[in-house]
Amino acid sequence: MNKHYRALELDKVLELLAAQATCEDAAEAARALQPSPYLGEVQRLLNDTDAAFCLMAKFGAPPFGDVKNVSNALRRAQAGAMLTLPELLRVAGTLRGIRSVAEWHSHCEGMGTCLDDRFSSLSPNKYLEDRIRTTVISEDEISDQASPELYTIRRKMRAASARVRDQLDKLIHSQTAQKALQEPIVTIRGGRFVVPVKAEHRSAIAGLVHDTSSSGATVFIEPMGAVEANNEIKVLESQEAAEIERIVRELSADTGSFADAIIGDYTVLVGIDLIFAKARLGYQMKAIVPKVTEDGHSVLHRARHPLINPQKVVPIDVELGGSFDTLVITGPNTGGKTVTLKTIGLLTLMTMCGLMAPMRDGSRLSVFRTVLADIGDEQSIEQSLSTFSAHMTNLIRILEDADEHSLVLLDELGAGTDPVEGAALATAMIERLRTQGARIAATTHYAEMKAYAIQTEGVENGSCEFDVESLRPTYRLMVGVPGRSNAFAITERLGMDPSVVQRARSLVSGDDRRLEDVVVVLEEKRLSLEKELQEAKEATRAAQHANETAREQLVALQAQKEQELDHAKNEARRVVERARRDAEELIAELDALRRQRNSADFLKKAVAARSQLRSRLNKLEDDIDPVTQKAHGAYQLPRPLVVGDEVLIVDIDKSAVVTALPDAGGKVEVQAGIIRTRVSQDNLRLIETKTALTPKQGKGGVYTDVSRSTRRAQTELDLRGQTIDEALLEVDRFLDNARLGGIDRLTIIHGKGTGALRAAVHAHLKSCPGVKSFRLGLYGEGETGVTIVEMR
Repeated sequence: MNKHYRALELDKVLELLAAQATCEDAAEAARALQPSPYLGEVQRLLNDTDAAFCLMAKFGAPPFGDVKNVSNALRRAQAGAMLTLPELLRVAGTLRGIRSVAEWHSHCEGMGTCLDDRFSSLSPNKYLEDRIRTTVISEDEISDQASPELYTIRRKMRAASARVRDQLDKLIHSQTAQKALQEPIVTIRGGRFVVPVKAEHRSAIAGLVHDTSSSGATVFIEPMGAVEANNEIKVLESQEAAEIERIVRELSADTGSFADAIIGDYTVLVGIDLIFAKARLGYQMKAIVPKVTEDGHSVLHRARHPLINPQKVVPIDVELGGSFDTLVITGPNTGGKTVTLKTIGLLTLMTMCGLMAPMRDGSRLSVFRTVLADIGDEQSIEQSLSTFSAHMTNLIRILEDADEHSLVLLDELGAGTDPVEGAALATAMIERLRTQGARIAATTHYAEMKAYAIQTEGVENGSCEFDVESLRPTYRLMVGVPGRSNAFAITERLGMDPSVVQRARSLVSGDDRRLEDVVVVLEEKRLSLEKELQEAKEATRAAQHANETAREQLVALQAQKEQELDHAKNEARRVVERARRDAEELIAELDALRRQRNSADFLKKAVAARSQLRSRLNKLEDDIDPVTQKAHGAYQLPRPLVVGDEVLIVDIDKSAVVTALPDAGGKVEVQAGIIRTRVSQDNLRLIETKTALTPKQGKGGVYTDVSRSTRRAQTELDLRGQTIDEALLEVDRFLDNARLGGIDRLTIIHGKGTGALRAAVHAHLKSCPGVKSFRLGLYGEGETGVTIVEMR
């Protein structure tokens, strides 16, 4: 690997990537990745990774299974060679992996991505996969079902073996043979069934000796009666081996015919595995796909070094290549300067490899043709080079290779020699690199470099923060602020004699002291501004919290409102049901009363029923009245009520006129508009007014308020579709309203039909005292379908 990439630890990141790959070839491809210097290719690689990341987030990772590189075996099979059983099983495993990945993608509905062409190019071979799986059981066994001939041979072998065992079982259990046997068992030697016989009794059992024990006390004899059966088994075993070889050779030839397609699918699968390995690594690092350009401008928000423990790494914000092309980072040792350089370089290289970068959304990275780094100790004993010489040798090559498409990262520039000469060399090299158009980030301890960055346009200071109180670096990068060495402060905190520290300060040149004083002032202002910013952020968070609390309360009130509405609807439904039941009972009573119309006491019963009906209707009105009853309080009428007094009905807040004095129960008859009702005297308030109340002429003594207009009653009633009983009730209500409204002429629509409803209405009108006369309608009025009524 390029030594600049190794200095930035790209090889370690690629090793992490290889660990995420499923198959070994994908892992090797991960280790061999090289950053691409071309924007179009980098964008394509990042799009592939982003597509894999989205697919994994929604459907999980594809099941690659036990995929192996079987290219060598397939080429041999293609050339006519016979494969081994393990090789055939590896081919089947690869075919299963190809099929599983293709099926997984088929279930990713509605997710069209740039990876679709890769998945679509896979051609699963279920035929060959199933044939290998049903033929080869394990690495050393072929299935009985591989061919009918093999099944027959193995069935015969099992039968022959059973016959031999039966013969030998009879032998070892016979009384004559038991004395000669070492043990009453049947075993196998050289592929033939034998029995263990004591050496001194071997002549007792006629047969062939196949083996002896290590002690010589036991000989293994194949009895003569089992020789023929064992011979048969041997013949069958030879037939079995020949048949297995035929099956495997035929299966190998079939596999070889698909070699090109399988190798092609495997190559595609390795590429897919590598892409999903990138996505898995990005998920593990909580990384994003940054915006990529080739203008040399990089902006990193909350960037993290991927090789540092996520629980300990401090994110940095850094920009390079925008308003400045060179960043000079200063600060104490172990303060995070080198980590900052490596973070910039490593995230750039990762992006150029198509990897996601661990930073926040909104970040952007530029693609460079070359990334050059001088980081770490390059001392070489073999080449007789000191640290300074090694660095200078590396810097010379960097000066030769750098151009406008280069990112140059220099650690401790000019260190290892005389400070004055080192600072001068550092300044000169940065000036040369800038004239060559490179983007530069460098770390240094030299005050001259800080002054150079302040005085030179396009060069910016940066520093790694250090907490003098705790003597610990915070690892925060601050762009635009030169770093302080803090050597005097650290020394004094560690216990050095103050007089020595003071003498050291006096030895520092005036220019250096002034620069240090400027840095101190800038640091104090920065801390003050950061404190104000933190307070503003806390105030914003408090306001947001209050806003969220108010929103939650609003949601809770809305939910309570919905609950109250549901409760009110349920209660209204209950009241309506009760009112419906009462109404049905009233209708039933009215029907019964009408059937008794001809009885002697009909009039008395009708009056009682009317009173009961009015009472029950009043109760129904009270049940469904949504108006909350108002407390009567301790109000006393200033004088007894008289007919014609104007009063206020308290619970409905409506004025009315007294039409009858209170009865024995304290109920007063009043008229409110066209409605006449009885109200408790406690629910009335006397209204003192000079408005004249004049009785309307006519029967009933109805009083009206001449100072206000009365609501007009209807002049037309439609009875069509109603029963006679329902219609007559409507007629009574219609006539009452007409009398209250002072209407003289009415129209009742009953339709023509059979004439039954018309006859019932006419008969009822004859008994109504308020009706002066009635007649059928004329032409243009509805003729026999309507009745015109004249009121008194």
